[in-house]
Amino acid sequence: MKFLIVGVGAIGSAYLAFLTRAGYEAVGLVRRNPINRIKVEGIWGEFEVPVKTYTSVQEVPFTPDLIIISVKSYDTESALKSVKPLVNEKNYVMIAQNGYGNYEKAVELFGDGRVILSRIIFGSKVIKPGHIRITVSADDVVIGDPSWKIKEEFLKKLARIFTEAGIPTRYERDVYKYLIDKVIYNSALNPLGALFEVNYGKLAENPYTKELMDRVIEEIFDVIKACNIPTFWKSAEEYKRVFYEKLVPPTAEHFPSMLEDIKKGKTEIDALNGAIVTLGRKCGVNTPVNEFITKMVKAKELFNLKNA
Repeated sequence: MKFLIVGVGAIGSAYLAFLTRAGYEAVGLVRRNPINRIKVEGIWGEFEVPVKTYTSVQEVPFTPDLIIISVKSYDTESALKSVKPLVNEKNYVMIAQNGYGNYEKAVELFGDGRVILSRIIFGSKVIKPGHIRITVSADDVVIGDPSWKIKEEFLKKLARIFTEAGIPTRYERDVYKYLIDKVIYNSALNPLGALFEVNYGKLAENPYTKELMDRVIEEIFDVIKACNIPTFWKSAEEYKRVFYEKLVPPTAEHFPSMLEDIKKGKTEIDALNGAIVTLGRKCGVNTPVNEFITKMVKAKELFNLKNA
């Protein structure tokens, strides 16, 4: 298979490096400053590989079988439009991003049966361009097709390719529920970690930030119920037990990528808590804590942007 990775940051660099090392024809698409090597370190081993990256789709030397979108959520729309000339009836686009709404934008542009959804739950940190560290992995990457139009055999084959390349991946029919799980998890942890500049464990230990996380989760479940969004959980209380007992402990030392983003003046808050606020308004649910946290992050973005 041939792969195009759009956005060679923390996650995109991992896919480009691991697929290239495994012998697949894989190239990256970057906005500027192409790189020709990627060094990987961390929990999945250490290696360095030569890679090929380009700054425009016109330079890509082949029609990819799979286009992996791994840009920040605020760049999703422009990234999808940029690769539209490469999308045809024989290839697929895979969303490998945080947040709510990225998959929906891709389906709106390319249609059902052309877009693969993934739930990414490993941590990757950019040390510098061309150098990443895999910091944590809470579970396999999960891939699937919420429209159930892409053949399961192909999706299972793709999961094996990623796993054998070094990125543990499995196919799940209910992939959308896994995405919603990740949105809840990230919305509770990422903005508060960025605002207070602490890791996930510290947030859970502090009674004040824990109370805020509880409120974030409770509001999200109110929205989920009102908007009929599928999830594995029957209630916020059920989710919170799993969140604090099973999800936070393995990632307690992890700092959110939003912490680095907020210092640069731009984050994915609109695809996390901001998306919850928007969905709440649509479905008639008040989300005051999510709205307040969203505004706090945006305020800090603006301060940092003006001081840059």
